[in-house]
Amino acid sequence: MVLLQIDWFIFFEKLILIGAIITLAMVVAMYSTYAERKIAAVLQDRTGPNRAGPFGILQPMADGLKLFMKEEIIPTFSSKSLFIMGPMLAMITALLTSAVIPWGTAIDVAGRIVPLQVADVNIGILYVFGVISVGVYGIMIGGWASNNKFSLIAAIRGASQMISYELAMGLSLIAVLMISGSLQMSVIVDQQVQHGWNIVYQPLGFLIFFICALAECNRTPFDLPEAENELNFGYHQEYSSMKLGFYLFAEYINMFMSGVVMATLFFGGYDIPFVDEAALGNAWWVGLLSFSVLMVKSILFVFIFMWIRWTIPRFRYDQLMNLGWKKLLPLALANMIITAVVVLLLNK
Repeated sequence: MVLLQIDWFIFFEKLILIGAIITLAMVVAMYSTYAERKIAAVLQDRTGPNRAGPFGILQPMADGLKLFMKEEIIPTFSSKSLFIMGPMLAMITALLTSAVIPWGTAIDVAGRIVPLQVADVNIGILYVFGVISVGVYGIMIGGWASNNKFSLIAAIRGASQMISYELAMGLSLIAVLMISGSLQMSVIVDQQVQHGWNIVYQPLGFLIFFICALAECNRTPFDLPEAENELNFGYHQEYSSMKLGFYLFAEYINMFMSGVVMATLFFGGYDIPFVDEAALGNAWWVGLLSFSVLMVKSILFVFIFMWIRWTIPRFRYDQLMNLGWKKLLPLALANMIITAVVVLLLNK
């Protein structure tokens, strides 16, 4: 009697892919800090990091070593278990989004077709939104467990804006789902490969999604949870050492994953412009090329996020809520209704 049969090839395939994605996210987060400081320096006519290694390229490693070597402090009157759980939850939820992303075309390994996707679930978009919704707890728990009024106010701000902007973001995506006819990420990419990128059909939906992504990542002009001129330092004010590092890394990983999701939903994902990937087969270099195309699209969004941060001042909190509830939500609803009418008329 066979109780359990394990396909060890699939097991190790997924294990290697998960390890590669986590490593990629961590490296991108490390060098996003370097890129942000260099971009800020260019925009402000400064030099930026230039001491650690040629052109300062070893600066992220020096920063990481500094965070590891700093003293670990847990406030006496904090809720210690929740205080530790907050940054862990922020980091884990930032990485979980990557599980349903198709990172490239399938490749041929020893006669087996290996998809560059951890889990091709048929509710991929719902999974992404579920993970994003859980991500707010990392900020909320950290701010509440710190037993600091400034941290708590910042955490409430973060939770409020994430909940507010998730509504408009979800409505903007319903229009994309109407066009693709599926919640599955791989199907959405395949539909764009065959019929053109969704940015052509949904420019308003993309604009709404992009603005909401800025708010979800707490990036300028929506960085109210970290408004140091009002709240000293924000929801992670009481954190030090690598607990603080986890919060900072989670922000950059979220920014990178937002870029990947936007590239996947609106810009064809790994689709190479003007090239038929199916005609190239499943060679390893085709998978690498398609993965590189997705990375270029995603990193371009990361650059735009940074460009906006060092160009635009932050909103007041009432302006933030006004934009989310009175502007973006009606726009997203109108976009969804117009798309539904057009799709219905075209089908008839």
